[in-house]
Amino acid sequence: MPSRGGLAAHRRAAADCRGCPLHEDATQTVFGAGPESARILLVGEQPGDQEDRQGEPFVGPAGRLLRRAAEEAGIDMDEAYVTNAVKHFKFVRPPGGGKRRIHKAPELREVTACHPWLRAELRLVHPEIVVALGATAGKALLGSSFRVTKDRGALLPLPGDDEEQDGRPHVVATLHPSAVLRADDREGAYAGLVADLRVAAEALDGGGGEGS
Repeated sequence: MPSRGGLAAHRRAAADCRGCPLHEDATQTVFGAGPESARILLVGEQPGDQEDRQGEPFVGPAGRLLRRAAEEAGIDMDEAYVTNAVKHFKFVRPPGGGKRRIHKAPELREVTACHPWLRAELRLVHPEIVVALGATAGKALLGSSFRVTKDRGALLPLPGDDEEQDGRPHVVATLHPSAVLRADDREGAYAGLVADLRVAAEALDGGGGEGS
């Protein structure tokens, strides 16, 4: 972990991260992307297959859906910073072999190992609003008691030291876009994602307040 330097220095250092075993099978570290001046920072779970191959976050189907939902909610994704709680793709092969790589949820120890990188991104970007996409991101930001079904769509303070309270961003949690793609009622899940992202957009515009 660099003792100084901006996002570029941390991205270079993260490329050589060996903090957990996930680097052994992943193609590369997928660090966050976006302007260091971003007012909003979106956190997902981990890179997927296409992200692992391209080295950029949210470039696969879930990323395309997120961009559409965010822009419908009033968020300019070109001015947002996007990252993941875990920076390497965790996957398993199909039973009996095969080339397809199937996403596998990261374990707590893997999320914990990557947390210093996420914390550095939050510090360097210093956003006003953080969007937690899914349970893994929500727990990484808000603690183990976080539940998407209970906490989504609310404007919540990011935990931290009391003396930092005035400068800390607020968090809005919602579904991960990949959960929308898997949902039986995809239209309803998508509408819920847009509604939650609209809470974040309104908070950026100064119209948000704590609560749902």
